[in-house]
Amino acid sequence: MSSSEQGPAYLGLGSVLAVALGTLWLALVGHLDLYINPRYDLFTIVLAAVAVPASVAGLVAVARGHGHAHDGVGHAHDDGPAHARDDAADSSYEDGSDAARAVRRAAPTAARVTRRVLGVAAAVVTVGITAAMLVLPPTTLSARTAQQRSVDTPTLSNATGTQDVALLGSEGVDTSEYGVKDWAALIRQTTDTTALVGKPVELSGFVVPGADGSFTLTRFVISCCAVDAQPVGLGVVTDGAVPDADRWVRVTGKLAANPDQSAEARIVVRAASVRVIDQPTDPYEY
Repeated sequence: MSSSEQGPAYLGLGSVLAVALGTLWLALVGHLDLYINPRYDLFTIVLAAVAVPASVAGLVAVARGHGHAHDGVGHAHDDGPAHARDDAADSSYEDGSDAARAVRRAAPTAARVTRRVLGVAAAVVTVGITAAMLVLPPTTLSARTAQQRSVDTPTLSNATGTQDVALLGSEGVDTSEYGVKDWAALIRQTTDTTALVGKPVELSGFVVPGADGSFTLTRFVISCCAVDAQPVGLGVVTDGAVPDADRWVRVTGKLAANPDQSAEARIVVRAASVRVIDQPTDPYEY
């Protein structure tokens, strides 16, 4: 394998090894669920565990190939004098000016320099990302991300799917375990929302600030990983102070008609209490 081929091979295999080790580290410290849906944990861990020895074996193979390539170069140099004389004789008949020949000689050098620069830049980025995964504390998606992805009806449609409304909120069904996603789905799919007014709720989520005296209690719903996370939320109206953005709170209250008749959301939570809490171990819904 030539030197120009070894650089990309080392970088590619090294990147695989770094990502695999980072994934195993996140699983070991219990932070993998901040990045992917828990149902994919086992698959991801097994894949990373296989990738580590495979990438190490690949690096060893590339290194051995590099050594064999040097041996081949040495043999070529031993045979070289006669060939060198022939090449020198042929070169004397090359067409073109000295400037043209200089350009032709400089082109491969420039290409090698470009490849090395790009290789070093890619290596720095890979090492930086891996170091960030291992050193920086993992964080969840924020209120700003929720606002950018629009905590609204179209988003709810994507995040809540097509749950059976006949089961959600029906008489005799225990709604005490409903999360933000469940209530958002119920409100979105119910044509007569007056039937929901007065239902008690106790929910936790983080704060996305709204108008005076209101905010959106928000959770992210993950289908596969944090990249595809969609925010779902319920409007909360409170007589008390609105907590700061991104603060996790537990809201106790009842569903009520939205006092803002021009708003798209027809139902909000009239909060009896809003209590600041720590971020839960698993901050997402699925």
